[in-house]
Amino acid sequence: MSAPTDRITSYSHDGLTFDVVDSGPIDGDVVVLLHGFPERASSWDAVSARLQAEGYRTLAPDQRGYSPGARPRGRRAYRVDLLVADVAALVERTGGPAHVVGHDWGAMVAWSLATARPELVRSLTALSVPHPSAFLHALTRSVQGLKSWYMLAFQIPFLPELVMSRRWAINRRVMRRTGMDDAGVDRFRSGILDHGALRGGLGWYRAMPFLDRSAPTRVTVPTTMVWSDRDLFIGRASVEGSARFVDAPYELVVLPGVSHWIPTEAPRDAAAAILDRVMSVG
Repeated sequence: MSAPTDRITSYSHDGLTFDVVDSGPIDGDVVVLLHGFPERASSWDAVSARLQAEGYRTLAPDQRGYSPGARPRGRRAYRVDLLVADVAALVERTGGPAHVVGHDWGAMVAWSLATARPELVRSLTALSVPHPSAFLHALTRSVQGLKSWYMLAFQIPFLPELVMSRRWAINRRVMRRTGMDDAGVDRFRSGILDHGALRGGLGWYRAMPFLDRSAPTRVTVPTTMVWSDRDLFIGRASVEGSARFVDAPYELVVLPGVSHWIPTEAPRDAAAAILDRVMSVG
């Protein structure tokens, strides 16, 4: 375990090496920020700056499949339990517990960490993606199934990589229609495609058939769910169902007029929701 004065620029787990952006007061309470697809730690830059200004130390890792030293082959290498174990190792490196924040797939990992290892999580803030059980419940009982069509498309070998990397004009139009701004699209090209992280990112989707349905589902740490009403991927039904799985103080924050890409489109609102939650636990 590192001393409090040590910056964590990388760490190892499961034979893999993960890059980390460690910023803010070294002695501040730790907030771990987990990115989603198709983004990396840089998606948190604007949010991190606001948290650091309030005295918090932020750790934003490039997760499994994204860090150059953490790109195993095979779908099973991206199971949720392994993604959770990666983040648990980072929190333990800090001495834990930590405030944990996730967006998109990062939110799925954050929810799962809170259920599997609650002793490592002081508070949970999930952006965009609801509790896994609420999401699965909504898939067949609301429009969520239609909104999630791309998850099936991503199961096709090679084709998603081909379309995203070699049909850039089409890909750019699709990303813009989801609400991602030009800067975000450019980050996707440079940080994911050119960085060689696309196959690893898609691995998270391709490991979904191996989801452990026997895993714990109850969340026992203070939790905030942040959802935006112009999210094309996540419907309100699954978001509102998350409260049923939280046995702790819980709040739903709805951001009107904001797309799925909350950390980059509405960093001030995202940071405010995170700060409200972390300050609520002292």
